[in-house]
Amino acid sequence: MEPLEGALILVVVLAVALSIAIVRRLDGSPRRWRDVLRERLYLGVPWGTLVTIAFVLSVYLFVQDGISAFRDPVVVPYRAWSYLYPLGMATAAFSHASSGHLIGNLVGTVIAAPIAEYAWGHYPRERGGSRRWLDRPRVRAFVVFPLAVVGVGLATSLFALGPVIGFSGVVFAFAGFAIVRYPIVTLVATVGLQSVAITLYNALRTPILEYVARPRPPSPPGWATTAIQGHALGFLVGFLLAAAVFHRRGYRPDPFRLWIAVVIYAFSKSLWAIYWFRGEGTYVLFRGPGVAIVLTLAVVVTLAVTASDRPLLPEGVRQRLPRRLGGGELPDTAGAAPSGSAGTETESPASAGTVADSPASAGTDANAEESATEFEWVGDAGTDGADTSRRSDPDGGEPAPDRFSWRSRRGAAFVSVLLVLALVAGPAVPLNVFVVEDDGALDPERSVVVGDYTVSYDEGVENRMVSVVNVSAFGEQGTVTASGVIVSSPERQIWQQAVSANRLAFSGDVEVVVGGPGWRETVVAEREGWTPVGNETAYQVWLSGPDTEDRGLAYVSDPSRADLRIDSHNVSVVPADGEFLLELEEPGGSTTDVEIPAENESVTAEGIEFERTDGTVYASIDDTRMQVAEIEEYD
Repeated sequence: MEPLEGALILVVVLAVALSIAIVRRLDGSPRRWRDVLRERLYLGVPWGTLVTIAFVLSVYLFVQDGISAFRDPVVVPYRAWSYLYPLGMATAAFSHASSGHLIGNLVGTVIAAPIAEYAWGHYPRERGGSRRWLDRPRVRAFVVFPLAVVGVGLATSLFALGPVIGFSGVVFAFAGFAIVRYPIVTLVATVGLQSVAITLYNALRTPILEYVARPRPPSPPGWATTAIQGHALGFLVGFLLAAAVFHRRGYRPDPFRLWIAVVIYAFSKSLWAIYWFRGEGTYVLFRGPGVAIVLTLAVVVTLAVTASDRPLLPEGVRQRLPRRLGGGELPDTAGAAPSGSAGTETESPASAGTVADSPASAGTDANAEESATEFEWVGDAGTDGADTSRRSDPDGGEPAPDRFSWRSRRGAAFVSVLLVLALVAGPAVPLNVFVVEDDGALDPERSVVVGDYTVSYDEGVENRMVSVVNVSAFGEQGTVTASGVIVSSPERQIWQQAVSANRLAFSGDVEVVVGGPGWRETVVAEREGWTPVGNETAYQVWLSGPDTEDRGLAYVSDPSRADLRIDSHNVSVVPADGEFLLELEEPGGSTTDVEIPAENESVTAEGIEFERTDGTVYASIDDTRMQVAEIEEYD
């Protein structure tokens, strides 16, 4: 690090510290942040978040071998390939594809997880009032919260489409949980503060960045490289968990605040970006349908936690239905007696038969011993201005009853969200029983075998992961194909286009890392080619394994003819067995082949002299000299 960079990093740190100090000085609030945090968190620290971050970082460093190559971890074996490959399913949610992928998700965790942990809290009862082991703050902080994170992570792996990898599904679950309790705070943090945190990180890491404009390899759009389904899955799981937790605590958020937070969050995080892969670098984005779906779901999820507990059907309709369908099986909440009336089955929000909101409520329960063990929630600071007690029925009347009914308006919305979750997660089940079989299509002489991996290169082959889906059902036609470096392993249920043909054509050589717990190996793919005037490149691809320096020929393209004629001869570049030939074709069809000469040398065929200078082959005959082909260059 240069002295100037070190000084600038110090300036950034001092600027942050000074800004915080000035704001704290100006803050006239009588409550300190430490006091606010200690009301819900053990010692005022989000220990569960810190344990989670340490766990994810450990997986990257020690399982994926990021400690020896931080920017280039082992990735292939840690994706969620199939239910028949437990290692991938168990590690996918906690592994990452690169250092940038890791940092992005850790920053998201630092922002969203503490809000979710604070909303959940380390003190489920009045301090000192619980004897259950699971209710101890330290246990909830260091055990329960991290285990819940692991459970959500495994769910995102088991029910995600395709070989996903990354902690982002859990990050979205943190946001989905937190947004129910603190909608505006969560929105500001995940959309605004997260951008600030990433910018600060980049400023500390690279205070001065020099950018040189240069060509880039062809790459898919950003929305096509994101596991949108996995993100939506995580968000819905977190949301439903929060809906269940806060229903038990008798809390309902403000409907408008929740709706606006969900809409802005979903749009800012591209949850509308529903897309399909057609193969060979072609993608289809269903932008319009995606936007409509997000807006509809925002209303449904809002209703699932804020709608009235009144019956979904009017009383007159319910009375005409059979009893088993709702004509009297449940209490008629519309005609329930007011709070405090004797002889009613429906209890008011203050009754201790539900979650106690204050110590005084415990005395109203007929079973005082049982009510003494009900939840006690201490000082809920930062409520976004929402009422922390049970809300009255939005349609008027008495406060909503504590008893949850699937046939109520809120229950119907909650069931709708469950159905949406099933629709999002369900398609992953048949896809994740996909079995990769060794069909013998790979030529062992043109492949590299490393352990149980086979690395090859091919073009226009069926994409065996996408082909599991019946593309015709979505209006697509034909087989989805793949071209590039392919990694397969029937033992691990892996089939992946690790590097596209376009990327290899741009860079000329790429490294593919394979391995598993405790080992890693690298296979190198290299491309060489010649481009005739006015036509496509003729090329060959070599693969080099980790145990030998000798390259093996993996692929040979078709010949390519130059867009010119020399003395009535057509000239083509022909790749053949590791060499490149110039083929001269006479009008009668007979051909003559000569090898492309070495640099600054020449060869003669059919009276035509071919000379190579600075990577370009020229043809000379009589007093005429013209360019025939040039060597392919890479960036």
